Amino acid sequence: MPGLFIFLVTGAAGQIAYSLLYSIAKGDVFGKDQPLVLLLLDITPMLPVLEGVVMELQDCALPLLREVIPTDKVDVAFKDLDAAILVGSMPRREGMERKDLLKANVAIFKSQGEALDKYAKKTVKVLVVGNPANTNCLIAAKSAPSIPKENFSCLTRLDHNRACFQVALRCGISANSVKNMIIWGNHSSTQYPDIHHCKVNVQGKDVTAFDAVKDDAWLKGEFISTVQQRGAAVIKARKLSSAMSAAKAICDHMRDIWTGTTEGEFFSMGVYSTGNPYGVPEDLIYSFPVSIKDKTWKIVDGLAINDFSRAKMDATAAELVEERDTAVSFLGV
Repeated sequence: MPGLFIFLVTGAAGQIAYSLLYSIAKGDVFGKDQPLVLLLLDITPMLPVLEGVVMELQDCALPLLREVIPTDKVDVAFKDLDAAILVGSMPRREGMERKDLLKANVAIFKSQGEALDKYAKKTVKVLVVGNPANTNCLIAAKSAPSIPKENFSCLTRLDHNRACFQVALRCGISANSVKNMIIWGNHSSTQYPDIHHCKVNVQGKDVTAFDAVKDDAWLKGEFISTVQQRGAAVIKARKLSSAMSAAKAICDHMRDIWTGTTEGEFFSMGVYSTGNPYGVPEDLIYSFPVSIKDKTWKIVDGLAINDFSRAKMDATAAELVEERDTAVSFLGV
């Protein structure tokens, strides 16, 4: 059996973590034979709630879960980590300007990046979920100079999964029959769900999404806006943000890092843009199609980009450049 795997979830008293922790603790992400130590970080006022989460995890009697450690201290939470999922962030409140949101989150993710740099293993894999996820991820990576920037990623798998299911629903097939969807750019309403390289398995045969759906106007219009606005639609309906679907996407993302992707298939992840083959500005965390092998992602190269896609990719990049420049101005460096 492998050695103990030390794993952190921040914002651990929140609703995403509540949907996430059971799947991780029972081995759905890092393997069915990988014993785990789970560290749960949240702010001090949430510690009583966290104690309840710990009790529930203990009461699941999961064979892989060796220890659960709730804490509000970064030196405890970030020590010797193999992996970290940074879920906790400052949510946007009514009347709050995006600039104020960025400023609050820069402080959080700067301190967490510094803690990763000081306490975690240099091989740690870090997934940022808390919004604005791309820019929060960039700030954490910049604040942890001794950890390779390739070890940081942000979650756009939820958008990817949303897009796959919309196509599957339209075609009357299962979601796993839709492959090689792409989410380009920011995890925001400017993201670009791109189906130009998507394959749909219909009656045992792979065809393009355009041939499967047979409605170009929908694919270039309502499909894109539905995916872009899905998070807001969930909040409007539930009065809470996505939790179950976000947790599933986190598991998918981390499992792919650990086990790799199938030859010829790719998924969407927010990763470091420097050196990318698609003309996206340097020094951003931007969602690309990636394949993964040996826990290392690689941006899928050689995909043709038409003028329609180029314009949408550039628009979301422009938003990320603006976010980055605003966020970096708050770093005080």
